[in-house]
Amino acid sequence: MKIAILPGDGIGPEITAQAVKVLNALGERFEMDTAEVGGAGYAAHGHPLPDSTLKLAKDADAVLFGAVGDYKYDGLERALRPEQAILGLRRELGLFANLRPAILYPELAGASTLKPEVVSGLDILIIRELTGDIYFGKPRGVRECPDGPFKGQREGFDTMRYAEGEIRRIAHVAFQAALKRDKRVTSVDKANVLETGQFWRDIVTDVHKEYAGVELDHMYVDNAAMQLVRAPKKFDVLVTGNMFGDILSDAAAMLTGSIGMLPSASLDANNKGLYEPSHGSAPDIAGQGVANPLATILSAAMMLRFTFGLTEQADRIDNAVKHVLAQGLRTPDIHEAGSTRVGTEEMGNAVVAALG
Repeated sequence: MKIAILPGDGIGPEITAQAVKVLNALGERFEMDTAEVGGAGYAAHGHPLPDSTLKLAKDADAVLFGAVGDYKYDGLERALRPEQAILGLRRELGLFANLRPAILYPELAGASTLKPEVVSGLDILIIRELTGDIYFGKPRGVRECPDGPFKGQREGFDTMRYAEGEIRRIAHVAFQAALKRDKRVTSVDKANVLETGQFWRDIVTDVHKEYAGVELDHMYVDNAAMQLVRAPKKFDVLVTGNMFGDILSDAAAMLTGSIGMLPSASLDANNKGLYEPSHGSAPDIAGQGVANPLATILSAAMMLRFTFGLTEQADRIDNAVKHVLAQGLRTPDIHEAGSTRVGTEEMGNAVVAALG
């Protein structure tokens, strides 16, 4: 079982180190190799996704990813910025399905910005299409505006596009996931103003015909954003495009008390995956030992479950995280009165101890 460890920038090395510690404590035979990516990749090799790093990721069965991004690289041309590494990995590895569970642990109900009665018992799954949409659509760039009231001025432009096959495969992922949950799917689009939105809705509706046991409803993205903070427990599985999924999954993160609690899996057609926390590199707190490693540790559990089929070991990690939260241990992002404040390494050590 080969795992490529790509720590990245900012707090990435700190949090991935704790996840690796947890994996090693399971007693399984993992082969883990580490490589630079993002700003670290640029600093070492002149590119955010060096050839050697990409080869390691392709040769591995799964990738454990930290985070990329640092303010000091903001002046680079876009193709060389750290964030291009994760986009490149998604494209090169064919990782089209992003799964982001948002689960509120009972002990963190007070850490959520919403009232406990609104979020208690929350367990939703956001499925985001990951390799299409406006993030990858072409043409794109900056040009002279060819028409309209600002003709002749510079304008930036991007292209939102989806092929039928892209929508069908992510819809199947959503319906299949719903079959293992509460059998409800909410498809999120902007069909009232976007041609791609109406096309998305039509294709998802057609795929739904193959899943008679699953309930499907459609929702505009602005309404979905509102409902996530008004009545989040009405959702089971949400499926949406790349840009909308990016926004909604980060909004859902705060329902769980902190984005530091939100893991994710990005899968290809054969369940090879890249696993990473949903948060960013947080360079402002890097090196201080205060980052929350739980999202990364939970991402490692998703890796065991989805790529390696090690359900029992994944459950052990999930239960260990529940145990340390029940003990009252909290990193600063989820700390509240009456709990015990701990750092990154202390939290990782506590999860390892709880595995026993």
